[in-house]
Amino acid sequence: MIDLYYSPGSCALASHIALEEAEAEYTGHRVDFSQNQQQSADFLKVNPKGRVPALITDKGILTETPAALVYIAQTHPAANLAPMDDPFAFAQLQAFNSYLASTVHVAHAHKGRGSRWSDDESAWDSMKRKVPDSMTQCFRYIEDHAFVGPYALGDSYTVTDSYLYTVARWLAGDGVDTAQFPKVHAHMQMMANRPAVQRALTAEGVTA
Repeated sequence: MIDLYYSPGSCALASHIALEEAEAEYTGHRVDFSQNQQQSADFLKVNPKGRVPALITDKGILTETPAALVYIAQTHPAANLAPMDDPFAFAQLQAFNSYLASTVHVAHAHKGRGSRWSDDESAWDSMKRKVPDSMTQCFRYIEDHAFVGPYALGDSYTVTDSYLYTVARWLAGDGVDTAQFPKVHAHMQMMANRPAVQRALTAEGVTA
């Protein structure tokens, strides 16, 4: 049994979708960021970083989306959520996931998390104004160089698809029109029709 801590609309949706795709036995625990529950004493015992996702497993607690996704894929091999038998293909999956975590998510976070990088509140507005451009640049790279199609890494669905879909959902709110990225746009539509995605979205109370 796995316990997933998530906040609706956050990057934890990727892990939520992966658990549904794997048909895993898990319990979801909503962390309400609007009530600052991520900084509560109880949640900080689960993840001292005060962030989601967090997975409680029988081996211990995992945080960070790339780690959670790989764990779900490796512990549910029948779901075929990662190319376990191909070291290079698996490394490509890790590279894509790492880019989403280290570059794209960080670019997005400058919209509402400017205090992480500056104590000067006047700088936060400058960071926010940069987000549409920086997110456009990130997804231009994905569209032109990283995305293979029809799924992120080619013909087979992997955990990278749940992660890419999750992050791409932020584009509209970041002031970026997904229509300029036809492959990513088509991928989002395809993902929205997957039953596992719909179940995860319903559980989180958000729409496709």
